[in-house]
Parts: sequence; structure tokens; C-alpha cells
Amino acid sequence: MYDAIVVGARCAGSPTAMLLARKGYRVLLVDKATFPSDTPRGIYIHQPGIAQLKHWGLLDRLVASNCLPIGKLAFDLGPITLTGSPPPADGVAEGYAPRRKVLDNILVEAAVEAGAELREGFTVQEILMNGNEVTGIRGHASGGATITERARMVIGADGIHSFVARAVQAPAYNTKPTLDCAYYTYHSGVQIEGAELYLRGPRYFGVCPSNDGLVYSFVQIPRRELHSFRANIADNYQQVFDLAPHLAERLRSGKREERYVGASDLPNFLRKPYGPGWALVGDAGYHKDPYTAQGITDAFRDAELLAAAIDAGFSGKHALSEALADYERQRNEHVLPMYEFTCQLASFEPPPPHMQQLFGALYGNQTETNRFLGTIAGTVPIPEFFSPQNVGRIIAGSGQALPSPMHAA
Repeated sequence: MYDAIVVGARCAGSPTAMLLARKGYRVLLVDKATFPSDTPRGIYIHQPGIAQLKHWGLLDRLVASNCLPIGKLAFDLGPITLTGSPPPADGVAEGYAPRRKVLDNILVEAAVEAGAELREGFTVQEILMNGNEVTGIRGHASGGATITERARMVIGADGIHSFVARAVQAPAYNTKPTLDCAYYTYHSGVQIEGAELYLRGPRYFGVCPSNDGLVYSFVQIPRRELHSFRANIADNYQQVFDLAPHLAERLRSGKREERYVGASDLPNFLRKPYGPGWALVGDAGYHKDPYTAQGITDAFRDAELLAAAIDAGFSGKHALSEALADYERQRNEHVLPMYEFTCQLASFEPPPPHMQQLFGALYGNQTETNRFLGTIAGTVPIPEFFSPQNVGRIIAGSGQALPSPMHAA
């Protein structure tokens, strides 16, 4: 009998298992994949996520993986480029973009070192129930016999199409349709400094450094254009980068080292993340478009919140149902402003006139540019920065009429 079984061992599941194991609980961590392995998901970790890794004692391992720090962001809107550094999070001033086969392996190893039992290549076939209460799982390793394991809590960290969430019929709310689709690849021999983000009409694309001298590049386009884009991915991908000729030239000077990987199933939702004997964490409980690259940072934060809630319930400090309800409340308090902000950006709809004025007014104002970039990084509260009072103050202080970059783009 385990205290917890965690289904899914990537950037939400492994930290949850690690944190529970560090608290002395008996934890089983299962995943259908084996590690190290890649996954077709984003790689960028903003400063708050890196601060979490530092708090867990894992940042040194990431640094040792030959992944370059990213302290500078450039957001190119066409007529102007907003360049700066987001304010730090708990003293951490840099983000990182590690390969998932590197990051996820670090997290899996940390969970095992903490005492969690890992079963790789394990397929969960059934979530066991006693009435409406989850009591365990049934599944098998590759080529192995079906086995049953029981636990006080089964945690779904198994992604947007979570098997656990489906089994318990976890209700979704604040849902929005898939807004766009994304493709990415890796190049060698490309010179960049920090992360470069570009917006050209209904095209969002960019580059950032990753492990071992590789540069990660990505393209996001409206979902309605998926089929035409797929018809010739290589040419269409390059045509997007041709909208920023100086960047396109640098990519052409390098060598593409990986195939193009696409993600077209990018729903936006929150799910109720707990119930009798079960909980959800990471993309299983909450997912939004990757436009603001918050997924890994969200997973780390929610792993910490969920592990604390389960510990509070198991230890008797609070009723378990109350502790898990507080987990949902804290999660939503953190994510809802970024959720709405991200979905607005991913719609590729032009911002209203006062927002266009704001982007113009930020040009040449380094302090406020850094704070704007902090809204994307999650180090500056979105409601605070985009409040009418703050936006009005920035526009009034610009003292000049500047081009409307979002409109022109």
C-alpha cells in the first residue's frame, strides 16, 4: 500500500513524487515512457520556475547540463523592438530552455533519490474505484503481467488527455477552444543572444539557446491554417522566419539538427483538480496555449502546492478535502490572470487602441519595458501592470507620439 501513486513522471509528476518522498511518504511513480526521452512540448522555464529548481537543490544539475542561461529577452513587434530583462524571482534573474530529455531526466532522478519508486515503460489500464473513491491503479510494464497497486491518493500528472482525469470524470471549466498550433526544431551554428521573440501579424515565432550549443526555434500560427502549413512544413516554416530577414539569415547559416515537431492539440481549460482519493497536477489539471511559455513553471509551482496540501491532509494538520480545496484556490489565484492574458495573445487579435499606445510608450522606457517583459515571465503581476492607472501613467510619461507597433505589425 502506497501513500501516493503518481501517474506521469515528467515536469509535474516527478517533482510531486520527489516532494512527497522527501516528506517521508511512500510513493510510486509510473510512466509509459522511459528516461531520458523527449516529448513534443515546450522547453522554456521562466525565472519563477528556475527559482523553484534552485529551492529544490536541482539548479546546479541543470547548469551542469551545458544549458545556457537566458537573461535577456527581445520582443520584436516590427517597427520597434522591446529589449530588456524581466525583474528577478527570489533573486533568480535568468531563465533556461533545456531539452526535455535533459530536464525530465534530472527530475526523475531527483524523485528516485528522494525515495520514490519508479516504474518506467508502465501503462496504466485502469483506475481502481470503491464507489466514487479512487483506491489504486491496474496496469503492466512492457511485456509484463497485469498488476494492481493501491494507494491513499492517485495523482494524475499525465498531460492534457489525462487518463486519470477521464476515469474520475474531472469537470473542466473556463474552457476556451484551441487557438493556434505550434511547430519547433533545433539548429546548430546559429548565433543568438538571449531569447528573441517576433510578432508579424498572425505569426508568432522566435529562438532561444538550449543545450550543447543548439538553438531552439518555434513558430505559432492560427489553428485554421494548420492543414495548409502541414502541406509543406519545411518551406512554410522558413517563410515565417523570412518575415524577420536578419533572423532568417542566421538560421540559414546554421544546420537543422532535428525534425520538425508539431503540436496542434492545444486546448485551454481548468479542471477540478481533486476528489475522493485523487488529484491532478500540471497539464492534467490546467492547460493553456504555449504562447507565454508558462507550462513548466506552472507545473513546478502546482507540484509544490499539491504536495503541501496532501501532506497537510495526511498529517492531520487539516482535513484532506479542505487542504485540496485550498490547493485549487491557490492554483486558480495564480493562473487565471496569465490564462486570460495568454489566450488573448494567442488569438492574434490586435490589441485595443490604448494597448497599442502602451507598446509605443514603452519604447525607450527601459524600466517599464523590463516590467512588461516581467508580465510574460510571470515576475510582474499582470493585473498590476495592465491596470488603467499604470497604463495611463506610462503613456502620459512617454511625452511623444510613437508608431503603433501592434497595429503596424
